Amino acid sequence: MSTVIVRTWSARATPSGAAEYHAYFADVLVPELRTLAGFAGAYLLSRDDNGTVELTTHTFWDSYDAIRSFAGEDLTRSVVEPEARAVLLDFDPVVIHREVLVDTRTS
Repeated sequence: MSTVIVRTWSARATPSGAAEYHAYFADVLVPELRTLAGFAGAYLLSRDDNGTVELTTHTFWDSYDAIRSFAGEDLTRSVVEPEARAVLLDFDPVVIHREVLVDTRTS
């Protein structure tokens, strides 16, 4: 069984900024990620936090080397393009990686 790694990152936005980030994530970022070997999917989650929207991304990767092809050598550094920065209030400068132990979506 191969290991899947989840790369998790969070940001905050106004409701309109969250809608713009959602469009960017779905229409620009995911298609770009799909061109990278080892990319295995993504989730974009949101929750209202007293009028601010917390956005959390979870990208799935086949290996740390695959993540490196996206993020560069410093795997903990968040990658936030100018289009995304423009619609966010703030974002976490670092990401967290976790290995998937059980995935009931596929069994």
